Amino acid sequence: MVLGVIPARYGSTRFPGKVLAAVAGRAMVERVWTQAKCAKRLTRLLVATEDRRVAEAVKAFGGEAVMTDPGCASGSDRVWQAAKDLPAAIIVNIQSDEPLLAPEMVDRMVEALKASPEADLATLAFRMEDSRGYENPNVVKVVTDPRGFALYFSRSPIPFYRGGKGPKLWYKHLGLYAYRKEALRRFVNLAPSVLEQAEGLEQLRALENGFKIRVAESPADTVAVDTPEDLKRVEEILSHA
Repeated sequence: MVLGVIPARYGSTRFPGKVLAAVAGRAMVERVWTQAKCAKRLTRLLVATEDRRVAEAVKAFGGEAVMTDPGCASGSDRVWQAAKDLPAAIIVNIQSDEPLLAPEMVDRMVEALKASPEADLATLAFRMEDSRGYENPNVVKVVTDPRGFALYFSRSPIPFYRGGKGPKLWYKHLGLYAYRKEALRRFVNLAPSVLEQAEGLEQLRALENGFKIRVAESPADTVAVDTPEDLKRVEEILSHA
């Protein structure tokens, strides 16, 4: 079974209640659910939340919600808590703040993990050929080896083009993950790592502990909603779609 889990914490620090914020007339978590539900590679889809308001909203639009501990340290911990007792070979962490998610993104990530037996998890990156976001620390970059396995993730500009006037080509990391179940179990039981704490990037914990991360190229970019301003940007994009 390939299980999709949308961790949907109501108590967001920067934007409380954002998972229920309206995006073009629908709650953000509903829009993410609807898109993820169209993915061909998912067997089952859940929303994992700590708040009854979110669970009730999910039930109202026909989704399946499970309650998790309000004290979960991260989305990955929330996903594991929802999935650990279910017979899933692959567990997909689908962020609840990605209303521009395309179903093909989920499928491509799952397919990449299945095609790479040595990989512990897979994630996505979008090919960028201009300077937008390259120097923005809120945009995470990733570099890979020739086989598509992650070498490093950073908020800094990577790769650095020595002597150049700007980026020639770089990859924006998109925060979705497909884990083999045992890999997710191992991951959530590891302490935060040095590089993870330095960059504020959870995936570096996996790299520092020897996990193999397969990076698949995404067919589309996304806009993560962290602030009300991000929400306005998403609505503008949807209005022109």
